[in-house]
Amino acid sequence: MTEDERLVTELVEGWVSAIVARDLEGVVAGHASDVVMFDVPPPDDGVRGLAAYRETWPPFFKFLESGAVFELDRLEVTAGAEVAYAHALLRCGNPPNRLRVTVGLRQEDGRWVIAHEHHSFPLAD
Repeated sequence: MTEDERLVTELVEGWVSAIVARDLEGVVAGHASDVVMFDVPPPDDGVRGLAAYRETWPPFFKFLESGAVFELDRLEVTAGAEVAYAHALLRCGNPPNRLRVTVGLRQEDGRWVIAHEHHSFPLAD
């Protein structure tokens, strides 16, 4: 694992830990100001910007408080000099379902930031 892959891994694992802890500041800390997120719930055209991204988390924290889980199962990271991506499989819900997350990152002021997130559940048969 390269140093950049290690840094990205730590960033994503920290993001998951902040979500579980319902720590909003920790959730948004590693994100670009112009982050774009495509999430499972609407809006279907995505969430753009850190302020809008921040607003999506309190309802999810309430979901977690109801007994839902959010657990990282597997994470794979590829990092270049200026951009990186990671894809993860998580357990999410009550009962837990497979959640797929892909993030795109870029170097900004000497640190990695998440510029894009995409969350999805597989379609049930």
